[in-house]
Amino acid sequence: MQKLEKVLIANRGEIALRILRACKEMGIKTVAVYSTADRDLMHLGLADETVCIGPAPGAQSYLSIPAIISAAEVTGATAIHPGYGFLAENADFAERVEKSGFAFIGPTGDVIRLMGDKVSAKEAMIKSGVPVVPGSEGPLPEDEEEALRIAREVGYPVIIKAAGGGGGRGMRVVHKEEDLIKSAKLTRTEAGAAFGNPMVYLEKFLGNPRHVEVQVLSDGQGNAIHLYDRDCSLQRRHQKVLEEAPAPLIDEKARAEVLKRCVDACVEIGYRGAGTFEFLYEDGRFYFIEMNTRVQVEHPVTEMVTGIDIVKEMLSIAAGNKLSIKQEDVKILGHALECRINAEDPDNFMPCPGKVKHFHAPGGNGIRVDSHLYSGYSVPPNYDSLIGKLISYGRTRDEAMARMRNALDEIVVDGIKTNIPLHRDLVVDKGFNKGGVNIHYLEKKLGMDKH
Repeated sequence: MQKLEKVLIANRGEIALRILRACKEMGIKTVAVYSTADRDLMHLGLADETVCIGPAPGAQSYLSIPAIISAAEVTGATAIHPGYGFLAENADFAERVEKSGFAFIGPTGDVIRLMGDKVSAKEAMIKSGVPVVPGSEGPLPEDEEEALRIAREVGYPVIIKAAGGGGGRGMRVVHKEEDLIKSAKLTRTEAGAAFGNPMVYLEKFLGNPRHVEVQVLSDGQGNAIHLYDRDCSLQRRHQKVLEEAPAPLIDEKARAEVLKRCVDACVEIGYRGAGTFEFLYEDGRFYFIEMNTRVQVEHPVTEMVTGIDIVKEMLSIAAGNKLSIKQEDVKILGHALECRINAEDPDNFMPCPGKVKHFHAPGGNGIRVDSHLYSGYSVPPNYDSLIGKLISYGRTRDEAMARMRNALDEIVVDGIKTNIPLHRDLVVDKGFNKGGVNIHYLEKKLGMDKH
């Protein structure tokens, strides 16, 4: 089995520590890079070498491709792991890394580019048989009979969207056939005025979908597997708050079909590394939204229920090895939940950087804490507010939930505000405890919904 010699970790915080731990387990040397604001990060003291790559602003440090490539060159690193965020899904970065002679721990630049563009990603998924949101497949024709035919085929309700729109503007939901033509004309007029482009397209309108994603591993050598699914429906402003695996209350036939399609798509596009197919799920059907071509924040819940170390598999694949696991070896055992712990005000969600006076991590059966926090650590104001992930595992969903309640009671983060009170509220919420809540559930609970 081939092994990477020295990995540069092009990230910070909990994910940098997570990657470092996997490298150490595999006997791989590590290089930790950091900005001037991050001199006190926990993983710096555990890495074989450290390199300061620039000042606090991300654009001048963690997002600086020349700085990261230079750090890899001066330390003699042989590979670069981008983690998530920053440059993780930057196709140019992946290409520069490989052109500079290093292994990129992730897919090729071409695949990142293919899946990063919504149009080309959708086309690739259609080709592989992955279900997508049905629609007009291009602009909605101005020919009224043709437009009505497309809408009838898609099935009401439908949504008409301005091609040049964004930010929730230039959209109109149509529930009845008799309203379609008038709504299309109105949206075209508004789109022309607001965006300078009157083109509109039509899609199936999903009113109360869930957010369900499929974790995959693929070696780029024709072998791919899925590690089942996760539910990420508890969201605020499209940001995930709490995730679980496997997704509860899913139609088993639909699940089996979509898992197989995702594996087939990995082989079809020549995918390499860990990746996630994201779907909206409504009325027993899956609809592809996008693919994340990196390790996900919520990967630990999948690790807990499958026993497979996703980061170690990424490192092995990047060294040129074939997948070490076959699909028939992947079994789901039990249930896992993950609460994202953020340094933010639980009432208004504003970031709350500052010094952590005291940190106590919870324990007990089935509890995992992925965090770079320690007592005396100062959370800098320059980056994302995620400061840790609290993960619980149980033989059943109820047991995982009970263990999470205990862990949230035990965890102590003094000196800064966090969203722990929100999580304590969520794990006793009756609707969430039943399972299968939709993507609007949390915002409705918080009184933020505009529906």
